[in-house]
Amino acid sequence: MTIQINTDKTLKGEKRRSDFFSSQISEALQRFESHVTRIEVHLKDENGSKDGFNNISCLLEARIEGRKPIAVTSQANTMDIAVTSAIDKIKTAIESVLGKIQKN
Repeated sequence: MTIQINTDKTLKGEKRRSDFFSSQISEALQRFESHVTRIEVHLKDENGSKDGFNNISCLLEARIEGRKPIAVTSQANTMDIAVTSAIDKIKTAIESVLGKIQKN
């Protein structure tokens, strides 16, 4: 499973933070790694350099073998919270898709 993290120009995409998010995603989705080929993370500050509430947006896209990509979004005050919330949502979405596949 390949994990790619993208940030907009207003967010600092530090290697340490990217590594942390990659390990969080890998750990959370470990049981699906035989089905998920790629995870893309898109982090964006909706307000740019201005302060705001829930201004960090995380779009998480999972590519599952033989299926269309699944995408979820989450908004929060920090990157950590936005990514964690998106991970929970994508995990539920993948479970749902794979559950439907197994029933057929």
